[in-house]
Amino acid sequence: MVEPESEPAVTARPSRGRAVAAAICIVLAALLTVPAATAFWGQRTLNDSQRYLDTVGPLVESPEVQAAIANTVTTAIQQQVDVEAVLNQVFEGVISDRPRLQALVGPMSGAVNGLIESQVRNFIASDTFAEFWTAANTRAQAGLVRLLQGDQSGAISLQGDQVVLDLSQVIAQVKERLVARGLTIVERVPIPDKDRQIVLLDAPQLNQARTIYAFANPVARWLIVVVAALYLAAFLLSRHKPRMTTIIGVVLAANALLVALLLTVGRQLFVNQLAGTVFGPASAIFFDQLLSYLQRGQQVLLWVGVILVLVGWFTLPTGTGAAARGAISGGLATLGSALPNGLAGAGQWVAANARWLRVAIGGVGVVVLLWGNDISLSRLFCSLAFVGVLLAVIEILKGAARGSSRSGEPLAPVPT
Repeated sequence: MVEPESEPAVTARPSRGRAVAAAICIVLAALLTVPAATAFWGQRTLNDSQRYLDTVGPLVESPEVQAAIANTVTTAIQQQVDVEAVLNQVFEGVISDRPRLQALVGPMSGAVNGLIESQVRNFIASDTFAEFWTAANTRAQAGLVRLLQGDQSGAISLQGDQVVLDLSQVIAQVKERLVARGLTIVERVPIPDKDRQIVLLDAPQLNQARTIYAFANPVARWLIVVVAALYLAAFLLSRHKPRMTTIIGVVLAANALLVALLLTVGRQLFVNQLAGTVFGPASAIFFDQLLSYLQRGQQVLLWVGVILVLVGWFTLPTGTGAAARGAISGGLATLGSALPNGLAGAGQWVAANARWLRVAIGGVGVVVLLWGNDISLSRLFCSLAFVGVLLAVIEILKGAARGSSRSGEPLAPVPT
């Protein structure tokens, strides 16, 4: 009498242990999802030169960004070129009548300043500047990483209490174009350092960025993998896998909504921070483009959560999910039973190996989603369609095997 009573207690302890372990894994994964996603985005965007270029490269096509750079370059040149003084000096020995001289100098100075502005904007909108932008950002990416690591050399550098982007090469290119069009007065005009730079960060913000970079850069390499492993461990440890699938889906969707909220708040703070600066009008465009990969990942994470909730419901052993699964499976099996008997052997093999085939198909779907490290909604739906079609094929082939069996046809031996 004693032994039968003790056996349930012994078997219950491992079950409770697995449940506790699964709960711990899912809680840790839920807490670490947002930090892992953000750290992974930051680490890849800053450290991967190609990803950085893919992120900031399209900014050169933004009218707001072009206008911000053009205004900086135009102002830098016009502030150092007193066009009216130059014209007065040129025409002073030709026109002695002062009122006539002023009447001539005014419109001409306006035309020269207009020429400067138009040449600057034309250059900023040209393919030459697009190539320059790519080259400059290639150097800037390496310079930014060095700066975060404590090195203050490069195109992006620390000047006093500010982090600045040097536009000297852009100004030099524009001056060459102006000289080539006959405006030689700008050829030897010196441009002060402060007029050739755009402030990106204040020193206190740089110190915060360095602290975050020093901590997040090494952690981001493996944190996202740890989070994925925690979700997988929670699923494997759970005895009620459909329910755990639903829980994981809810957790992922909730984290995706949290990321969306943080992006919305961060965008507003970023816009407010740059309000009144030369990049103020372009701040929203800059933020959206800089965080485009994170925004795309947030959308994919939300849809993955929704899909997992549906999968969890669909795989329930009872209820509407089971009824829907049975109806779909039965329909596919009926379709398979109408196939030629020559497929019966393949159907028998598929039926015998259906479980690991489903796991393999799911793994291939994940590979398709993550291939090329360019996760997007279109990629997600393509991988989902791919997995759905293959799973349907499994059910159809299983139906072909059952149909052949009912018709009395001998089945081919299962391959070993």
